[in-house]
Amino acid sequence: MEILDNDLNAEVIGFGALNVDKLYSVENIAGHDEESFIKSETDTPGGSAANTIVGLARLGCSTSFIGKIAEDDDGDLIEYNLAINGVYSNNLIYSETGATGKCLGFVDSNGERCLYIDPGVNDDIQIGEINPLNIMRCKIMHYTSFVGDSFKAQIELLDLLNDETVLSFDPGMLYVQKGFDELEPILKRTDILLINESELRLLCNNNKASLKELAVGLLDFGIETVVIKQGSKGVFAMSNSQDCFVESYPCNVVDTTAAGDSFNSGFLYAYLKEYDLEKSCEIGNWVASKAI
Repeated sequence: MEILDNDLNAEVIGFGALNVDKLYSVENIAGHDEESFIKSETDTPGGSAANTIVGLARLGCSTSFIGKIAEDDDGDLIEYNLAINGVYSNNLIYSETGATGKCLGFVDSNGERCLYIDPGVNDDIQIGEINPLNIMRCKIMHYTSFVGDSFKAQIELLDLLNDETVLSFDPGMLYVQKGFDELEPILKRTDILLINESELRLLCNNNKASLKELAVGLLDFGIETVVIKQGSKGVFAMSNSQDCFVESYPCNVVDTTAAGDSFNSGFLYAYLKEYDLEKSCEIGNWVASKAI
């Protein structure tokens, strides 16, 4: 049976870059004037928000994605990956020119990584290409970063969101480097901020305050929940009614790529299930451990 777009009412919609992660396994990540060698290569559909949305779909949530791909092999791979994971395609935007975005990643024997982004058509999204009828009934809109001008479309979309839609925001280092003032329109509308410690300290321009002090400042600004990811240490989170620190799950590290995105999947899934803050962080950590 054919499903009409109007019947695709996703609980969570992601809005961010769509990339093919071209991951190279290397002996070590080379520094300035150093050399290393590539042991193997894999092409994997990615993008921070897309990773989170696919994770939510695998956990049983109805999901969709606002993003742009070109008519090339990488675009086909991304579209196929979303489809086989049950992510609705009604918000995908197709470009007749240009190339689909790419992320070149180098992963060493310890699972650590470095990334280089080639944004392609990701940066060409215009607000007029987004159908507002497709987003009116979503429970969560999840934002992540773009390299370039699609940041403007994210800001413009805020005015079209239902007042009851929760905005979750994982800015990543690309957006944090813009500074607080430039991010303020999104931060003002943000209900759940998902951020790692180094990003938070740069955003707040403060390397001395405790995480709790920084979180309190953002709560006072109007954000309802601040979740601070600390890698292998765990996560600190705070809302107006609760704060907690939850340790990470022990695991054998293979590849840390998308660990933070996977945490977001687990956390937002738990949020939809109305678990409390500590339980949501526990579930986020568990999902991240499976990705690692």
